[in-house]
Amino acid sequence: MVGFMRLRFERGKPDRLETLHPAYFAMVMATGIVALATSLHGISVFPVLLFWLNACFFAALIVALSMRLLRYPGAVLADIRNHNRGVGFFTLVAASGVFGNQLVLQMQATGLAVMFWIATALFWLVVTYGVLAVLTVKPEKPGLAEGINGGWLVIVVATQSVSILTVLILSTGVLAGFQNPLMFAALILWLGGGALYLWLMTLIFYRYTFFAMSPEDLAPPYWINMGAVAISTLAGATLLEHMAFSATVAELAPFIKGLTLFYWSIGSWWIPMLLVLGVWRYLIRGLPFSYDPLYWGGVFPLGMYSVCTWHLASLLDAPFLLPISNAFMLAAVVAWLAAFSGLVDSRINSGARTGH
Repeated sequence: MVGFMRLRFERGKPDRLETLHPAYFAMVMATGIVALATSLHGISVFPVLLFWLNACFFAALIVALSMRLLRYPGAVLADIRNHNRGVGFFTLVAASGVFGNQLVLQMQATGLAVMFWIATALFWLVVTYGVLAVLTVKPEKPGLAEGINGGWLVIVVATQSVSILTVLILSTGVLAGFQNPLMFAALILWLGGGALYLWLMTLIFYRYTFFAMSPEDLAPPYWINMGAVAISTLAGATLLEHMAFSATVAELAPFIKGLTLFYWSIGSWWIPMLLVLGVWRYLIRGLPFSYDPLYWGGVFPLGMYSVCTWHLASLLDAPFLLPISNAFMLAAVVAWLAAFSGLVDSRINSGARTGH
């Protein structure tokens, strides 16, 4: 079989406003977490460059989404009603949360971070109970094999991003009079996000093992199988790092620590499986590498695993985990550079096709 292995590359399709994927905000998620990972590991300059680049990404995508709503409202509504594309709107929630984290941790811009925290919470409410309600009540639905994929786990990522940003906002000293209720809310969001992961992963694992899979089915968002529990690990560690803000969290510290390690172990289990499936998709079945906005959903889990492992190493006093964190930071940087190169190439390709 090795003799038939081949690796192919193709130019990605240029983006169009009408068909812009709702999950494009994963680019902000990926860029933000790579910035935070490189900052944790003491890399200079690069994290700051990524922050400002991410600010441009976020602004550009907000403008693009607004223009799409104005010019192509039917296409946006069709996406909301689509079981595959609809969940992509959860990347808006997670992107806002990750950028809020950058504002707190990288720039110490507390006032702006609070605004992003409010926006993230509002986005979470609207997207969670809007998109999921639409998908629930629509009369015609796809079968399990066509309707469920790893992209659904961005629901978990969005929920945990609200939990993490809530705790980080409290760590700045603002809203000091609301520490107990907000820490309790962050705890509930963390637990609820973990329950969502178990519900969704049961369906995804069943789809994996009992339905036929084509190489196209194993799209990059399947890496969120790992990324969703990586951010759950980070959320648990963040709660424990700031448990002094809440007697309830402090009392539950042993339970939270055990569940945090549980999440990390699940994410770690997924990594070899995802690598094996990647070999099958790209080398054995020969599916070409070509730029797709969904690839950003594959970059984010690598950076998140690096960040959560770094925090877990501190939480458990386990310095032997730090080389793992460093290795995944490097992998995330390489993956980010590859995705960014594909994005630039797709824009150049778009200009060449239109004659600009």
